Amino acid sequence: MTTTARVPILAGSDAETVAAQAIAERWGLPSETTDNDVFQLWLTNGVLALHWLQSPQKMSPLVVDFHQGKAAYRAQNTQLKNEAIAKAVGVTGQFKPSVVDGTAGLGRDAFVLAGLGCNVQLIERHPVVAALLDNGLHRARQEGDFIGDTCQRMQLIGTDNLFTGSGYTQEPDVVYLDPMYPKTGKQKAQVKKDMQMFQQLVGSDEDADTLLEPALALAKYRVVVKRPNSAPFLAGREPNSQIKSKKHRFDVYIKRGFHESAN
Repeated sequence: MTTTARVPILAGSDAETVAAQAIAERWGLPSETTDNDVFQLWLTNGVLALHWLQSPQKMSPLVVDFHQGKAAYRAQNTQLKNEAIAKAVGVTGQFKPSVVDGTAGLGRDAFVLAGLGCNVQLIERHPVVAALLDNGLHRARQEGDFIGDTCQRMQLIGTDNLFTGSGYTQEPDVVYLDPMYPKTGKQKAQVKKDMQMFQQLVGSDEDADTLLEPALALAKYRVVVKRPNSAPFLAGREPNSQIKSKKHRFDVYIKRGFHESAN
């Protein structure tokens, strides 16, 4: 992962100072501004938002909101047969594998899997993204609807669990990885504004190849790696199978079948 930039968290009102400080302490973020800040997090009315102070064009703050936008529509209208990610992970009408998403990002793929009935433990290595995701999950769970119920099946467990091997609530059937891959040319130009901000903050996962071995050690049955169709195999290791969609493919590394004994 690219070196983490300094991003302070600030309270939008005196009443939220304590809450903002608690977020700062949990994720190891500063709470004082500097003249050199490129990004700032603001907590306002319970909503955590990322502001890009030096963006080349006007952008709305980045907020994780599972009740809005394409993520909400996709989760509520997902059909098992149409989701390549479901096939790759091994979701069926009768079987909902437990999943660790080792590169959770803004939680969008985990949200789809949870909407299909999987329990998903999330790891996000970038503390600012983890803070945004945690806030989004907390707010979504307050609603007693399908999305709130879906987010109850998503548990953000930390930032470095994949490497420490600790902090899991259960041994996962599947580990899912979607490391950031650098975009160039036409791909870069087509990236939407919210993802432009996300990519500017996070950069590319330059150490992505190091994720595969601990993922294989952790997963009970398989590891699934999402890659652009043009990207090389993670760590140069050829998968057992692939499932392709229009823009991406899912490389599947199988340790054993879902119904096979470990012996």
